[in-house]
Amino acid sequence: MNFGLLARYLGFICVGAGVSMLPSAAWAVYYREGWPFIGLTAATGLSSALGGALAYVGRRAPSRIYHREALALVGLSWMVVAAMGALPYLFSGVLGPIDAFFESMSGFTTTGSTVIPDIEATAKSILFWRAFTQWLGGVGIVALFIAVLPYLGTGGKLLFRRESTGPDPRGLRPRIQDTAAVLWKIYIGLTVLETAALMCVGMNLYDALCHTFTTLSTGGFSTRQASIAAYDSLAIEIVILLFMLAGATNFALYFEIMRGNWTAMLKDTEWRLFIGIFLVSTLLVTFNLLGLHVTFEPTATAMANTPDYSPGQAFRNAAFQVATCMTDTGFSTTDYDAWPYFSRALLLVILIIGGCAGSTAGGVKIVRFLILMKMAYYWVERAFRPRMVRAIRVKDEVIDDEVQRKVTTFFALYVMWFTGAVLFMSLLGLDLDSAVGGVAACMNNCGPGLGFVGPNSSLDYHLVPPLGKLFLSLCMVAGRIEFLSILGLLYPSFWRRG
Repeated sequence: MNFGLLARYLGFICVGAGVSMLPSAAWAVYYREGWPFIGLTAATGLSSALGGALAYVGRRAPSRIYHREALALVGLSWMVVAAMGALPYLFSGVLGPIDAFFESMSGFTTTGSTVIPDIEATAKSILFWRAFTQWLGGVGIVALFIAVLPYLGTGGKLLFRRESTGPDPRGLRPRIQDTAAVLWKIYIGLTVLETAALMCVGMNLYDALCHTFTTLSTGGFSTRQASIAAYDSLAIEIVILLFMLAGATNFALYFEIMRGNWTAMLKDTEWRLFIGIFLVSTLLVTFNLLGLHVTFEPTATAMANTPDYSPGQAFRNAAFQVATCMTDTGFSTTDYDAWPYFSRALLLVILIIGGCAGSTAGGVKIVRFLILMKMAYYWVERAFRPRMVRAIRVKDEVIDDEVQRKVTTFFALYVMWFTGAVLFMSLLGLDLDSAVGGVAACMNNCGPGLGFVGPNSSLDYHLVPPLGKLFLSLCMVAGRIEFLSILGLLYPSFWRRG
C-alpha cells in the first residue's frame, strides 16, 4: 500500500473541503451571524492546514494509483471529508462531535437524515453549508476530485469506477477526466435551471439555492422544519418533483441528448422502467389513500388515523412521496407514516429499489433488479430445459459472467449488511419499525424512515444512541459507495505491502 500517495490525495481533499466552506461564510456575513462565521472560518483554516500537512507528508510518494490505492482512497475520502465537514457544526456550537459527524456524513452521502432538532432556529449559513455538502456529494467527491486533478492518469479511471454507482458505469469521453468534467457541466447546468425555476414560483434566492442543491443531489435537506410542506405550494412541489426525477436519471442520457440523440431516454430500458414504476406506484398509493384497502380488525384503530384526502389531494401527495422515496431524496409534504400499511410498505420497497445507475439517486438501482430478474428467469427455465443456452441481455447489451457475479455479490452483501444492521439497531433499543425504517433509509441514502425516525416525527434521529448514530453513518457511506470500498478497508491483508 502506498501510504504516502494516500496522504497526499487525502490532503488535497481536506483543502478542497476547507475551501468549499467559504460560500457559507459569505452567507454568514450577509446575515450578520457572528458565531457561525467564526466557526466556518475556523473550520476552513483547520481543514486547509491539516490538508496541507498531509500533502506535504506525501509529497515524494510515487503518483501511480493501483487497484488497492483506488479502493482505499475512495473509502477513506468519504470518511475524511465527513470529518472535515463536521467542523462547522462543531465550531459554531450547533452540534456535538458525534452528531456533527452524523449530520456531515448524511450531507455528503446525500442521505438527508438529520439530528438537528429545530431546523429553523439554526443559523442560515450553517443550513447553507448543510445543503452545499449534499450538492458536492451528489455526483461524488471523487468525481469532482478527478475533474480538478487531471494528472491522475489511468488512476483516475480506477477511482471513477470505484465511485460510480451501478454495475457498469459508462464513460462519456475517452479520457476519464473529460468524463468527470462533462458530468459536472451537466450537473451545474441543471442547478442553474432549477434555481431559476424555484425563484419563478416564489422562493427567494437563498431557499432556491438550498433546495436546488438538495433536490438534484437527491439529498433532501430543507431549510424548513416541515420540509416542502411548509411552502404549501403546488408549483414548488411540481418543480421539485421534476428535478428529483431528473437527478435520479442516468447522466449519460443527458450527454446523449446534448449530442442530438433526443430519443435517448425513451430508448433506454432502465429509464422506461424507472418512469413506469413511478407512475404505477403513484396510482396504487392514490387508490390506497382513497380507501382501496382491507382493514384488518386488530389494526383498525391505527388505520382510523389515516388522513382523509380528496382525489386531487391523494394524487398530489402520492406523486410527491413516491418520487421522493423512489429517488431516495427524502423531502416530505405529509406524514406518510400515518398512511395505510400498503402505502408504507410500497414506499419502503421503492426506496430500496432506488433510481437509475449513473445518477445521484440512492438505492440498489433499477438496472441491478432488472439483471437479477433476467438471471432468475434464465435459471428457472434452465431447470426444465437444461441444454438451453441463451445470453442475458439488458439495453441490447449482453450481460457477461463478470457483471452477473458482481450483481449477485452486491445483493448478497446488501442482504447480509441490512440484516445485521437491523439486528444491531434493535439491540440498541429501537423498535422493529424504527430499526428497519432507519437502516433502510440510511443504507439507501433516503433520510426519513419509519417509526420514530419517520418524516414528521418529533423524535427523529437525534435521540438514537451515539453508537447507533456512528453505525448509521457507516451504513450511509457503505450504501453510497456500494460496500466494497468500505469492506476492503477491514481486511488486515489489504494494508500490507506487496
